[in-house]
Amino acid sequence: MHSDVPLIPQLAGHLIAAGGKRLRPMLTIAAAHACQANDAQIIRSCEMAACVEFIHTATLLHDDVVDDSNMRRGRDSANSIFGNEAAVLVGDFLFSRAFQLMVKGGSLDVLRILSSASAIIAEGEVMQLAAAHNIETSYDTYIQVITAKTAALFAAACEVGAVLGDADTQTCQNMHNYGLNMGIAFQIADDVLDYMADENDLGKSLGDDLRDGKITLPIIYALENATDEDRAFWYDIFINKNVNDDSFAKAREICLKHDAYNKSLETAKEYSAMAVENLKTLDYSVYKSIFSDIAEYVINIIT
Repeated sequence: MHSDVPLIPQLAGHLIAAGGKRLRPMLTIAAAHACQANDAQIIRSCEMAACVEFIHTATLLHDDVVDDSNMRRGRDSANSIFGNEAAVLVGDFLFSRAFQLMVKGGSLDVLRILSSASAIIAEGEVMQLAAAHNIETSYDTYIQVITAKTAALFAAACEVGAVLGDADTQTCQNMHNYGLNMGIAFQIADDVLDYMADENDLGKSLGDDLRDGKITLPIIYALENATDEDRAFWYDIFINKNVNDDSFAKAREICLKHDAYNKSLETAKEYSAMAVENLKTLDYSVYKSIFSDIAEYVINIIT
């Protein structure tokens, strides 16, 4: 994060120092280990893990500006402290620094994977913006959005580790698919958490998705069997943008009535199971067990 411009490490450091699970960079390093990378390749995987985290951090900075969020990882968001302009520009710096790290090792495959993921993430964010406040959003559209905005970076993180470990083409593809399916499961569970978690544990304000007009899977499932009264409520929230202090509690009540949270978690479990299935070609190792455990962890964080 070093820069001669003091605001850059100051702002980026604020977000990075707040913690987070660091799941994406850990996947890159673990994938390299799982594919029996040598010491030099492991070191390179650590550099690419930092690159993956920089891409993720840049997207968080940009997301908080787009969503006008005031909290991130349990602390005041960077944009609420330093301003939207600074947050966007430092996010741009982190993207640029990530690309500098990518080209440093000279691997065109790594550059291809991570640059493609970066473009797909941006597309996913635009797709989500376009789908906001649209109560006709389908399950397929929702999966398309979260695949792009979340799962693509998980997939790239896993695939890059395998590529750096000189894994064969099929193993690299399987690691990509593992990350993709696990990332989808992760995002579905995270969308449920936005309604069901303890705010202190979540590290951000509950109900942000509702206030931002995001049509997530619990809402889609709740709309499937909505009564006329329910549909009128959702219309008022998402179309009329009439959100008040009681809206969140009412939304939770309707979702619970239609078992939308459990249905969403069952869907997340299906994707988690597909992720574990993608691991079958990996030779057994402690890292294979770790990948399997992570696929279970991302759907159990709410329970």
